[in-house]
Amino acid sequence: MSTGFIAISALSALIYGAFFCQRGPSALRSVLKTAGVALLACAAALADAPALLVLGLGLSAVGDMALSRDGDCAFLIGLGSFALAHLAYILLFAALATGWPAILPGVVLIAYAISSEVWLAPHTGEMRSAVRLYVVLITGMGLSALALPAAMALALIGAGAFMASDTLLAIQLFRLPPGSRWHIPIARALWALYYAAQLLILWAFIG
Repeated sequence: MSTGFIAISALSALIYGAFFCQRGPSALRSVLKTAGVALLACAAALADAPALLVLGLGLSAVGDMALSRDGDCAFLIGLGSFALAHLAYILLFAALATGWPAILPGVVLIAYAISSEVWLAPHTGEMRSAVRLYVVLITGMGLSALALPAAMALALIGAGAFMASDTLLAIQLFRLPPGSRWHIPIARALWALYYAAQLLILWAFIG
């Protein structure tokens, strides 16, 4: 049954990415965006996956719903939901860690996070503190994924894709001028990376 939920999830995600990710808010857009990862959470629960994985996917679906709407309040709800999702993933990955993250990738990841103080933070206005906290949490998620055993390589790849999608989202929200021709290709790329990230993390545990 979990395979069926994954199939419907993938179809919903495909429709959203192909036809709706570049459109303005609507009820159908919100449903399609939310259904993609919400159904993955259902699949994880049916497959008796770890509770923290189900929680992370569920919180991500709440974030998707919030970010499908306009306004600062919706954005902050979405940011908070994803921050909690990353915390769930940190705890999930840390429980399986076989040691410390590899030094070189870990240093690169931390350096990349610090660089956000230059290219991102000055452009976030009143949301600077919230965005900074989010950067810390997603960096923690990446570091905990780097400590996973080799058998969990899909989860590591998924964590990397998650970070890449969040980078594109930050660029889209805070750096691109309104009307830029890059909004649509970036919206599609970040959705593809984000959905692939969640699917890969799920598959690492139930595949």
